[in-house]
Amino acid sequence: QVQLVESGGGLVQAGDSLRLSCAASGGTFSRTYVGWFRQAAGKEREFVAGITWSDGTTQYADSAKGRFTISRDIAKNVVYLQMNVLKPEDTADYYCARSQAFFYTPAPGTASGEYKYWGQGTQVTVSS
Repeated sequence: QVQLVESGGGLVQAGDSLRLSCAASGGTFSRTYVGWFRQAAGKEREFVAGITWSDGTTQYADSAKGRFTISRDIAKNVVYLQMNVLKPEDTADYYCARSQAFFYTPAPGTASGEYKYWGQGTQVTVSS
């Protein structure tokens, strides 16, 4: 059973940076894509960024472009989300998700339904 564990959330001030990590147990990221989603209180879960494990192809939501960077460490089997210049509107629970395994190299999905495994989330709070 694949389990994803997020870490790195916390309380920061506007303009600060945070790096979230997503580690997999019971499986790997090989032949998958991995995404970060977030859900603010009272709002729908939304896509933030995704990365194809095999070739590093990335995809970003407009709100993340220029401030957030998704990356992976193949040796450590970890996916990161580097978040810079954080804003109060970035406050949310952040979730890591992994797709099913593919026999080809897919571009990272942007819809939550394209992901099969989900972590428990890590909270990010940005104060103004």
